[in-house]
Amino acid sequence: MAESIENIERRIEELRAAVRRAVMARDLARARALRAELRSAEKDWEQSLTDLTDEAELDTAPSKPQAPLVSVREQVHHALTLLSVPAAPKLIAEVHAAFYGASATGIAAGKLTHLRRDEERSFRTARHSRPYYLCSALTAEHLAPARGLLAISTWPLERRIIGPLSPRVDFLTAAIRVAERATRMPKEDLGVTRLLWRFAATIPGAVEPRGAASAATVVAAAQAELNVHVAADQSQREEAADRARRQMDEPEQLFGSRLRVLRGTA
Repeated sequence: MAESIENIERRIEELRAAVRRAVMARDLARARALRAELRSAEKDWEQSLTDLTDEAELDTAPSKPQAPLVSVREQVHHALTLLSVPAAPKLIAEVHAAFYGASATGIAAGKLTHLRRDEERSFRTARHSRPYYLCSALTAEHLAPARGLLAISTWPLERRIIGPLSPRVDFLTAAIRVAERATRMPKEDLGVTRLLWRFAATIPGAVEPRGAASAATVVAAAQAELNVHVAADQSQREEAADRARRQMDEPEQLFGSRLRVLRGTA
């Protein structure tokens, strides 16, 4: 029997506490093992959430799912979970509108700026009181908040780092995720088709001779280009993530450091 999402959330919280205890006890070998287990549990949580979303979509077939009465916070979480990479408000809104039937006007950049600040205040007030937080993507160079990009706190730190190659890698990854989800739609949807074509338009080989952009073609073309960049990008992200773990506390790893101008450098 599959583990319930509630049990997975409890397991994640227990593992986070265990990692913290291991680090404080300077048991680095155990801390590394627990972090690997934590990453696995976080992947289980994301897959469980995706499965629940798919079940909800199938329950409403053949009609497109109606917009649920959920908060903007939950809408952003749904879209980011589908994309699996940090994203800007415009893309988050388009993805949610295409796949979940909600109006894109509800997810505005200004609202998301305030939302991210509220998430940070909540985390600093009572850490881990929520299953997830909407946080910042971090620049690899300065470990500061990447302008206009949101992520999910349960993602590995490496996935939330933005290096020189990361924007393109994340774009291609998002294209693949959107195309894969499109293949599971109960019927063709105009909003999803438009979104898929927008991705395809900037990926070599993704648009077919007659101007169409099938999901299978987009996946193949995006994956081919992704293979060129992904190893170098992952190496840059891992180096920055290791630096962040050494230099930053937990809130800063989620919401970024604050850049300071040092005397003599301005």
